[in-house]
Order: sequence, then structure tokens, then C-alpha cells
Amino acid sequence: YVWNLRPVSAAVATRGRMAGWMWIRCFLGPHLQRVHRSQGESRTEGRAGRRGWTYQPKSLEKHTDSILGWVSIYSALRKYSAPLNFATFYFLWHSLLLSPFPSLSGWGRWRNSEYQQFISILEETRKNHTPSNKVTLLWQQLGCVSNDTVLPIWCVMSNQYPKCHLIVFSGLFLIAHSFGRRMLYPGSVFLLQRAMRPMLQQGQARLIEECEGQRNKLVACDGNEIDTMFVDRRRDEGQHGQTLVICCEGNAGFYEVGCMNTPLEGGYSVLGWNHPGFAGSTGVPFPQNEANAMDVVIQFAVHKLGFQLSEIVVYAWSIGGFTASWAVMSYPEIQALVLDASFDDLLPLALKVMPDSWRPLVTHTVRQYMNLNSADQLCKYQGPVLLIRRTKDEIITTTGPEDIMSNRGNNLLLKLLQFRYPQVMTDDGVRAIRAWLAASNHVEEAAVYSSYEVDDDWCVSVLQSYKTERDVFFPWSVGKTARKYMRNFDSTHCTPLPYSEFTAPWRL
Repeated sequence: YVWNLRPVSAAVATRGRMAGWMWIRCFLGPHLQRVHRSQGESRTEGRAGRRGWTYQPKSLEKHTDSILGWVSIYSALRKYSAPLNFATFYFLWHSLLLSPFPSLSGWGRWRNSEYQQFISILEETRKNHTPSNKVTLLWQQLGCVSNDTVLPIWCVMSNQYPKCHLIVFSGLFLIAHSFGRRMLYPGSVFLLQRAMRPMLQQGQARLIEECEGQRNKLVACDGNEIDTMFVDRRRDEGQHGQTLVICCEGNAGFYEVGCMNTPLEGGYSVLGWNHPGFAGSTGVPFPQNEANAMDVVIQFAVHKLGFQLSEIVVYAWSIGGFTASWAVMSYPEIQALVLDASFDDLLPLALKVMPDSWRPLVTHTVRQYMNLNSADQLCKYQGPVLLIRRTKDEIITTTGPEDIMSNRGNNLLLKLLQFRYPQVMTDDGVRAIRAWLAASNHVEEAAVYSSYEVDDDWCVSVLQSYKTERDVFFPWSVGKTARKYMRNFDSTHCTPLPYSEFTAPWRL
């Protein structure tokens, strides 16, 4: 639980403390973190080292929780490494559960007035849920938009496939659900989350206190709870506050410390969310779960926060391009899409890091359970798109960061242009685009433009005339607009994108 409350009247806490079974409530209560300042603490004092922004357990609770935490780490290591002695683990875990440690932790909470106050407010909330005593808001999704391209497939019947095929499918299932998923989404690994916990708590505190963020948990149609943070800038005088930017993080990114900061710097209203299984979100980040999470975030933005789809921009970094492209494919009225350091298809990147002898196994596993084919989804969106390519990207290149032509962002652009302007993207057109993509700086780009004698104004006027005369959906039989769709950013994969690079996508 995270206590998103400012201190309330002492009378509420007093009623709870007078209950004879307060110790039992503390013993059975949740682990507590508080991200607001203590009563009477000024904002300046609160910023100095974040004092008072997190709940401070007493020494007894702190030490017993630490011991139990190490047991949790030991349990996690058994999942991610070679099997350890099961009997040793079983004895250690159950002897600790039956030992005085949990009771001592409950005793420490009972001696802590702040924990007693939280338990009392939690009990009051369960009886009478109002905004003034909110702990966290669970918002149920209105509906669920599913798409056949991301539904996991493991519905094989014994009378449809031979037994050997069932064994193969079972093996692929185990690979995808064990180390495969953890390699693809390391942010879902318990050990990484535990190591990052102080950083995540500090980032969440900053968003709530300094940006007046509102934290909500959304229940997707699959039952997963999706942790979100909303910063409302509609009351500000800036022109960007009326636009909501929904941020989709990378495979080890969290909204607490992720790409939300870029649109926040520009004065936009921003809605961030964590992948299933990341930090405060439940579940596991398989494609359909990811799509369900994105769906409930959009539904929440429209039906609860009051934004129109035409007022929403989806912004994604890296693997977040999958959910972002799913969003604009499923909700085509969305205003625009910005993809930073994103790729077209997971398979080439998966093959890069696995042995060549594993190629058939990797191909079948990815296509069956982790088919993140963002390009196919992107081509079903008719709106404005901006792709940001990192010229020193070491993650989504298939050879190395020095080979800019192996950046899979190139393939994303080519597939988009080939769909939207098939008459232009002939052999000569593709050759010209590849020459432009090979340029890693503005000087080289200008040289390519000069060699092909490109006239930007003329190209735009032709496109504008075509649109005015026909007003049809893509694909069009005209156009030459690569530079309008992609921008280079001279950086590696994980460098935070500065706001100066976050611009509205080009539109006619």
C-alpha cells in the first residue's frame, strides 16, 4: 500500500486506537509506504533529502521486515538461477513464518502511531469511501478491446495435433513464461524492482508533491491492476495543458523515473502507467496483457479524466512502441503518435542475442507468444506520426551502434512509407530513402537532399492538393516525405529525451 493521504483529523485515528483488536489489525496489515510530507513540515524541508516523505518504520518492524525480505530474495533467486536445495529453502521459509518474526513486526507497527493512523483510515475507507479518505482509487474498465494480432495462442487439442506437436508447444510455452519473458521485460524481475525501490519511491514522491500528480489503480478486463500517475495541467495558462500525453515505458522503465518527464517539461497534461508486473501493477507483461493495460488507460483518460481522443497524444520509448501502436490502431481518432527509439518487429532483435542454432526455436517462440510486430499495427493508423531515431543506439541495432543502417527504426519508417505511399516507394524511392537513412548527421542529410534535388515546398503542395481533391485514407498514390516522419537524435538508446526533441508530428 502507498499512503497517498495528507494528515486527517486525530479523531479518526483515535477511534481506531481505542479498538481492542488494534494489534491484530497491525499484525495482519500491509507493508506501508507514505509519499506525502508529515503534518507541519514545509515544502522546502520536505525537498531536503525527501525527509518525511516516506513512512518510517520503528527499529523492530524495520529489522524483522529486512529478515523476511532476504528470504523473499532467496526465493526469487531460486526462480532465476539454477535450482537450489529445496529442503533448505523449505525449512528456512517455514521456520521463519512460524517464528516470532512476523509477530515482532506486528508489534513494531502497533507501537508506531503513524501506522495505527493508517490502519484506522484504511478501516474508515472500507466503511465509507470518499475522496477525502482515499487510499487508492480502483477504476474498473468499461470494456475491453481485443485484437486477434496480439492474442496469445496456446489452445491446442489432442485430437488436432500429434503428441510430438503438443510437446513442442509445451516447450515453447515454458520458455516464453520462464526466462523468455524475463529477458524481454527485465523490469518485471523482482530483484531489479527491489534494487530500484528507493529510486521509484523518490520519483513517485516528486510527481505527487511537486507536480500534484494523482495516483490511481485501474482494473483491466483481465483482472490486472495497472498503476498510473496523472498530472493535470488543464488549469495552467500554457497552450499544451489541454493535450494529454499518454506515456508508454520501455522494458525496464517505470513511470516514476521514465519518459513522463519529457512532456511534463513542455507543460502537457501527462498520464503514465506501469506495465503489468512492474512496481505497483499486477500480472505479467505478455502481449495481450499489455494491450489490455493500454486499453484501460485510454478508457480511463476518456471516461474518467474527461479528455477527447482528439486531445490525446501517445508517446512511447523503445518497447513501449508496441502498446502505443496498438493504441492508435484501436483508437484511430487519437491526435498523434510519437515513437522514440522504437523498432518494427521483435524477432530480428531476439535473434541477435541468441545462438544461431536456436534460430528455429526463437522464431517459433516469438511468433507464438511474444509477437511484438509494431509496424503492422502502425500501418493501420491514419494520423500524424513522428519517429525519433537514436543515431548511437546500441539496443535496437542488429549489428552495433556504429552501423546506423542496422537500426530497426529504419525498418519502421520504410514499412510506414511503403504502406502510405506505395507509388513513390518503388525501387528508386526505397534507394533514395535508404541513402537518407544512412546519414547520421545534418550535414550528411543535406548532402543527400541536394543530390536528389528535393524541394520540400513543392512536395508539401502536391500532397496538400492530393488530399484536398480526394480526401481519402492511406495508402496514397503520391508523396515523398521521409524527413517529415523521422528525426535523428544524436544519442544512445537510454538517454532521456530532452523536451526540445519532443515536437508535434508533421501533418498536412
